[in-house]
Amino acid sequence: MAEAIRLVSDGGEGDETTRLPHNIEAEAALLGALLLDNRVAEDVQTKLQSQHFFEPLHGRIYDQVLKLLDRNMVVTPVTLKPFFEHDEALKEVGGTGYLVRLTESNIGLIGARNFAEQIYDLALLRELVSVGRHLVEAALDTSESIDPKQQIEDAESALYKVAEGEGESGQATDFLTASTEAIRMVERALQAGGNLSGTTTGLDSVNRKIGGLHASDLTILAGRPGMGKTALATNFAFNAASRYMRDMADGIDPAQSVGAKTAFFSLEMSADQLATRILAEQSGISSEHLRMGKISREEFRELSRASRELQDLPLYIDDTAGLTIAALRARARRLQRRHGIGLIIVDYLQLLQGTGRANDNRVNEISEISRGLKMLAKELSVPVLALSQLSRAVEQREDKRPQLSDLRESGSIEQDADIVLFIYRAEYYHDALRPDAPNQDGSSPPDVVEKWAQWEERHQQLVNRATLIVAKQRHGSTGNVPLQFQSEITKFSDLAGDFYQEDDYE
Repeated sequence: MAEAIRLVSDGGEGDETTRLPHNIEAEAALLGALLLDNRVAEDVQTKLQSQHFFEPLHGRIYDQVLKLLDRNMVVTPVTLKPFFEHDEALKEVGGTGYLVRLTESNIGLIGARNFAEQIYDLALLRELVSVGRHLVEAALDTSESIDPKQQIEDAESALYKVAEGEGESGQATDFLTASTEAIRMVERALQAGGNLSGTTTGLDSVNRKIGGLHASDLTILAGRPGMGKTALATNFAFNAASRYMRDMADGIDPAQSVGAKTAFFSLEMSADQLATRILAEQSGISSEHLRMGKISREEFRELSRASRELQDLPLYIDDTAGLTIAALRARARRLQRRHGIGLIIVDYLQLLQGTGRANDNRVNEISEISRGLKMLAKELSVPVLALSQLSRAVEQREDKRPQLSDLRESGSIEQDADIVLFIYRAEYYHDALRPDAPNQDGSSPPDVVEKWAQWEERHQQLVNRATLIVAKQRHGSTGNVPLQFQSEITKFSDLAGDFYQEDDYE
């Protein structure tokens, strides 16, 4: 049998293809085991795909076996025969009788899983050879248009894909694969209660509006300084990581969890500052008091309790300043390879640097950065949430609500983003208009008293209120989501009860 198989693949000793790592006998043995006992597929099909077979005929046979099993059919050489009667490669090795010969040896039944692992590993080695050849050819090109730094970025990306078993990124996805993934996403949303198809933000009202943070999506969270961008992003990061930790404790399959291990790239705040915010949120103690040590022994015990509960939180903080987009992508790949992260947060976009080619033009550099973040989301198939500053044009308008045109320095941010969110707190601007309070003894003029009363009435309506504006969403509608914001512990939460107004949620 092995001799007949070699005739299919080998084009002669001088054929370079035959020198690539492969084991035709292992492929034949595995297929024979599948045809003898269909239950073997349950052990081997997790990673192994048809393109991992060196012999194309074997790949087609394996693919057809899985398709028939999906239809709950019993797969034997007899049930496979109609699908290969006109296969030219099969005719060269004896026609459909070759399918029977695959089952003549039962050695594959003993080590089917080992054979599958070897076939998969050899496929990775062949892919590594291909990447290596491409790297050598690219490195030998010394024309002026070649950028060595970009070559290094491309090389690292290609090697990452090999490490993840993805192979060539240029391969097209057939509709069956794409539709199966779509159905899986819908099923996940259904199991989560009908509102959540991506990674949870931890806020039900936000999840209802955008369906969570979706894999391969770039979400921009923008706002003026003081609005609470970092606080909201930190809340999202903690909520996703803690949900993942809770799901794992409950024995939920990681693939079914709506939480995620999270990587937080903080280019503005240090890791300990972010940790302080999270501890303040979970202990209910003011973050300002924590930094200054103005806490009681009881509050310190509560802080210690929160710290113990969060010691295994799958939240990884990188506070390296001055990262380039290429360095950030490299670190993100490394974190996913080591820890399996499922959510990336960048605080904030304008603090990233380009590759150096566009530094003479800030707009072009921001365009390169936003495009790089979108590529990262697609490459790692995880949501990327990037914070962004808004231009000062907001401050010049009477209506301070941000608009898409306020995104600072580049329209490409809006173009590259799948979702654009603005955080807006009217309380911040209203507090800036605070008038002088009337005298306690009642001696203030009536206009002063009236002005204060009007300001105070409006203040009560706005205090601890925030609005998340969904300004762009490829997957759904735009609108506003009302939130509650506790500034002393930098915590956003759902707005409910008597404070909830339907007019706020569109």
